[in-house]
Amino acid sequence: MILSKRKLAHIVFESNDKASRTFDLVLLWLIFGSIITVILDSVGELHLKYGKIFYIMELAFTFIFTLEYLLRIWLTSKTLRYVTSFYGIVDLLAILPVYLSFFIINTQLLSVIRALRLLRVIRILKLGRYLSEADFLRQSLKASAAKIQIFLFSVLTIVLIMGTLMFVVEGPEHGYTSIPVGMYWAIVTLTTVGFGDITPQTPIGQFLASLIMLMGYAIIAVPTGIVSSEMARRKRKRPEHYEDVKSCTYCGFDQLEKGDNFCRKCGEKIPD
Repeated sequence: MILSKRKLAHIVFESNDKASRTFDLVLLWLIFGSIITVILDSVGELHLKYGKIFYIMELAFTFIFTLEYLLRIWLTSKTLRYVTSFYGIVDLLAILPVYLSFFIINTQLLSVIRALRLLRVIRILKLGRYLSEADFLRQSLKASAAKIQIFLFSVLTIVLIMGTLMFVVEGPEHGYTSIPVGMYWAIVTLTTVGFGDITPQTPIGQFLASLIMLMGYAIIAVPTGIVSSEMARRKRKRPEHYEDVKSCTYCGFDQLEKGDNFCRKCGEKIPD
């Protein structure tokens, strides 16, 4: 029996019945298999012994994913919306590396980007609450963006000043060959990474290094405080009966009432 285009579209894009869930789960196992193949192929000994087999397997996976991508484009009623959506772009990037490998060596290893497609497991397993929490975090980060931008601008100003001072104080003879190199050292030191490839040798340089190290501990806590404060503020705005509020398993909208049968944000039917 030949499936209608509408039924096929339901199987490919939805996950609320046995056929569509089976399609998605098979796709997830294929993604797992592809990622494992790429990881194993990156091991030198395995590549020398089974390199050709891994490459053939990766071509097979890519052929299947290409057919699936083209199928989604054909089935969707909003082609441009799908192609430019997050999942549409990820689906495209998942198949491009193998095709680029025909011209650029080892680009097929970039196929690990397919791991992003595993995010569909949230929709498949109906983990709407996790979508809701992810959306809560996204909104908190978005609301904190302006404050974080001002903070980053201040940090870059400090890095510029300290990098310039170290260039003047230490000079090329101690590895600070330019202001950009001094800024690189300032970033490494300010973030408390401390590679140690460039170190101050003069007393003044060591004093400046001590200041920027102490400054680093205070600076690292600022973005965390900004986001935490915003999350706490938004948490207080959530309804008191939040635990009883339903979440949409498709878009993560978390303010559905118990009697809602359809999502008020995306319009999808809410499963029982």
